[in-house]
Amino acid sequence: MSREHDLPQVPSRRLLLKGAAAAGALTAVPGVAHAAPGPAPYENPLVRQRADPHIHRHTDGRYYFTATAPEYDRIVLRRSRTLNGLSTAAESVIWRAHPTGDMAAHIWAPELHRIGGKWYVYFAAAPAEDVWRIRIWVLENSHPDPFKGTWVEKGQVRTAWETFSLDATTFTHRGTRYLCWAQHEPGMDNNTGLFLSVMANPWTLTGPQIRLSTPEYDWECVGYKVNEGPYALKRNGRIFLTYSASATDHHYCVGMLTADADRNLMDPGSWSKSPAPVFTGNETTKQYGPGHNCFTVAEDGRSDVLVYHARQYKEIVGDPLNDPNRHTRVQRLGWHPDGTPDFGIPVADTAAGMTAATVKEGE
Repeated sequence: MSREHDLPQVPSRRLLLKGAAAAGALTAVPGVAHAAPGPAPYENPLVRQRADPHIHRHTDGRYYFTATAPEYDRIVLRRSRTLNGLSTAAESVIWRAHPTGDMAAHIWAPELHRIGGKWYVYFAAAPAEDVWRIRIWVLENSHPDPFKGTWVEKGQVRTAWETFSLDATTFTHRGTRYLCWAQHEPGMDNNTGLFLSVMANPWTLTGPQIRLSTPEYDWECVGYKVNEGPYALKRNGRIFLTYSASATDHHYCVGMLTADADRNLMDPGSWSKSPAPVFTGNETTKQYGPGHNCFTVAEDGRSDVLVYHARQYKEIVGDPLNDPNRHTRVQRLGWHPDGTPDFGIPVADTAAGMTAATVKEGE
């Protein structure tokens, strides 16, 4: 997820779809949307064994990358002037899990955002003594360079309920900052739904929180009833909110919510949900369980890029969460004539990406 407030000044573009749930926006300069110009020159997998990827293109023209490490014990950061360069960029650990107490286990899905001249990382974590008591936490760094300075723990994002919550993303729309996240709602027969709230500051919600989506279709309820990993894309007079559904094996897929930019985003009636997934695994390209996506822009500053993770095989021994081989992948995002995103299918591995990926790690 990079956003309107951080994108470089670039030429314009712009241009429906029924969608569904959750936040973290990239906003472009208004203009005309166009289809992606041919196959993307990206190496895939881009970053191996990094799930839940987030790529932020900053005003310095560089791409900043963070993601879930399979050990679930730290937050990492890379940067590069090109997307392909992230593959070999040096990786720094900017924060480590606590040995005991809060923020000690299941360090998941970090997102890096630049807000009000400071850097923020949103992530999920649990206490060492209760590893499934997962909540949303925030780090802050006032240094202009997120690889320098001090990352200060701003605490837990307090939601309406003390329940399982994760995958926070943030975006602004018409001067208002929102947080979108996944959480279990008491009394609901599901694992997580998607929620939205206005923010008082980068670590505090204000006003009500509304439910945007809950798992209801069969494709959202395979293995687990899940809506999670929201991310927002503002284009063509609409806000497209993607999210991931079902268990984290090959059934994992991407759904979408859509709202008109002129509507009240805090009114659940403003959002429509796609009845079918917009991005799924593919037998031809041998990519399975694509999900937890975000969006960025290509080096030209115009072409939209889809960022996500996927595995190269279906067969998983044991809990999918213990399988480390969800790799970060990128590809151009196309646009339909009606102005809605065309996700296509997960592209096949490139020759460079396949060199080290033909055998599963650890075999």
